Amino acid sequence: MAKQSSGLLGSLGFVKSPGAPVPHRKHTSACETVEMPVPASVTIVMSQHIGAPCTPCVKAKDQVFVGTLVGESTAFMSAPIHSSVSGTVKKIDTVLMPNGTKAQAIVIDTDGEQTVDPAIQPPVVNSKEEFIEAVKQSGLVGLGGAGFPAHIKLNPKDKIEYLCINAAECEPYITADVREIMENHENVLYGISQVMKYVGIDKALIGIEDNKPEAIKLMQEKTAQMSNVEVVTLPSRYPQGAEKVLIEQCTGRQVPPGKLPSDVGCIVMNVASVGFLGGYLKNGIPLTTKRVTVDGSAITEAKNVRVPIGAPIKDIIAFCGGYKGTPAKLISGGPMMGTALMTDDFPVLKQNNAFLAFDEAEAKSLEPTACISCGRCVNACPMNLMPTKLEAATIYKRVDDLKKYSVMTCMECGCCAFVCPANRKLVQSMRIGKAILRNAGK
Repeated sequence: MAKQSSGLLGSLGFVKSPGAPVPHRKHTSACETVEMPVPASVTIVMSQHIGAPCTPCVKAKDQVFVGTLVGESTAFMSAPIHSSVSGTVKKIDTVLMPNGTKAQAIVIDTDGEQTVDPAIQPPVVNSKEEFIEAVKQSGLVGLGGAGFPAHIKLNPKDKIEYLCINAAECEPYITADVREIMENHENVLYGISQVMKYVGIDKALIGIEDNKPEAIKLMQEKTAQMSNVEVVTLPSRYPQGAEKVLIEQCTGRQVPPGKLPSDVGCIVMNVASVGFLGGYLKNGIPLTTKRVTVDGSAITEAKNVRVPIGAPIKDIIAFCGGYKGTPAKLISGGPMMGTALMTDDFPVLKQNNAFLAFDEAEAKSLEPTACISCGRCVNACPMNLMPTKLEAATIYKRVDDLKKYSVMTCMECGCCAFVCPANRKLVQSMRIGKAILRNAGK
């Protein structure tokens, strides 16, 4: 519920309602997921999660199948990687990532058969230890975009009271999660039940924004007889899907700066993550595909597409009819927190959930003007930060002020930049400010 803000903003009549009223543009919410043809080749990158990259465990000319282990690591913070196709390993290569870094990758020429590895079978799970090991072997990472290894998240030290399922999907355009609910709700609910059983959680809360009434209705019907699972209807205001925002909206608890959800008795899982897990526990097929939304003014036919991990983005765009003219901007993810891509030659990663292409009119960026000290960015920030102070601290490299005003707490959601009438590049300032603080060792 909105509440009156204090101080200057309150005296000016502003109402503190964190976040931004971004347009929904859920054009594909009713579009059933379609399967793209198997590409001629895939590039399986060895860095698809937070933490240590994997090392290839196959070599050129090796035959692989869907689900064959191709990358592994002994590091604590890592997750195994599997082939998404059947075919032959062409080479081990080094590829450029969207963030400018380089990573090892396995290039596989496909045979078009999509033969599942004959060694695959459902995991045997009778204890928490076996459950955590099964989650690890599945290769699951956070599918909402973070890429955090799921087996680490699901093995907290503290007692967990709430499993919060993130089905908010607050970014414009993206509808992959609502299709997960509509098309895979049985596995979603089974995955929830198994996480609760083996992690020892008493209550599950499924948070869905109110602009998805069909998903809310379906989940309410399917959970009607489940006393320990509740559907929470959230207001459609970005960034409801942010982990800390979701927890506060669903439970009333606040995650302090520098703390984790487990510190307040919560675990957050994306609905696609728990849906995949429910299916994996039944069939044993590891994470090899992703549902992605393809949309934007430069896309010929917007779709939700099931794609093999490692497929070239350009093949997915071609499956959607290609571009309308020459796109001015291509984004991996949503327009608020997504990553601008230099090319569509990049391969699909585990954490990708959308590819958006925009024409010149929609991609045009307005030139910034002088800050007018209106306070809109402060009012919008879900982390209660002061973006104007942080921008000034970044410009003048005031390390103490960056620390004082908690730049590291910023989750780079873009609400401040969205509401700014002066078009200040505030998110870029936050990122630069973080780098300045890290380099200063503070």
